[in-house]
Amino acid sequence: MSGKPPSPPRIRLSGRSFLALTLTPEAPLEDWLQALDQQLARSAGFFAGKPIILDLSLLDEHTPNLTYLKSALEERGVRIIGIEGGNRAWPAVADWDWPESFVGGRASGEMEAPEDDVPPPPGPSTLLLEEPVRSGQHIVWPDGDVVILGSVASGAEVSAGGSIHVYGALRGRAIAGIGGHANARIFTRHLEAELVAIDGFYATAEEMDAERNGKPTQVILAGETLTFVPMA
Repeated sequence: MSGKPPSPPRIRLSGRSFLALTLTPEAPLEDWLQALDQQLARSAGFFAGKPIILDLSLLDEHTPNLTYLKSALEERGVRIIGIEGGNRAWPAVADWDWPESFVGGRASGEMEAPEDDVPPPPGPSTLLLEEPVRSGQHIVWPDGDVVILGSVASGAEVSAGGSIHVYGALRGRAIAGIGGHANARIFTRHLEAELVAIDGFYATAEEMDAERNGKPTQVILAGETLTFVPMA
């Protein structure tokens, strides 16, 4: 006597939202790229792991040096996931690997330059934050460690030249070791991060060790791989 056939496995779907930045170049592109280099020098690691939408609305098909714009951005570590405001039929972009467009999305307004969030000290030091880092906040401290007594909310980001210590929950993005400090670490009492990165190497939530989710964890860069280690 045959039994009831087993039910097929359930297909589970859930939504996940990410913060993408829109970068809008303007002519002349040589001057704009020079200004971008100056910005990156002041806020090293700002684009690390961030998805970028390239907006060409201030340019046209005859803009000088448009052909080389995408490769110039990629050389600077800008990760382009979408292009808008232009046209694939422009001869200048005929050889571009043009990502498929995203549907939907809401503009969140222009962002301030990240170096203005926290004024740099005269020498290496530790930034102590007694309040939680709220969603939408960007803390950039290139000259030392960042210690946060509260939590880092989803949609918030903390970047440090040294290590990042979060005494509460880490639910946003933590980028340590900006400027080439591979020995930096990330510490948190409750790991639920959207992204962690050290010295340019990063892991998204899906790539992190699932066994460390919600637990005290330190993140260490071993070679070119982020490792997640229990923290007592």
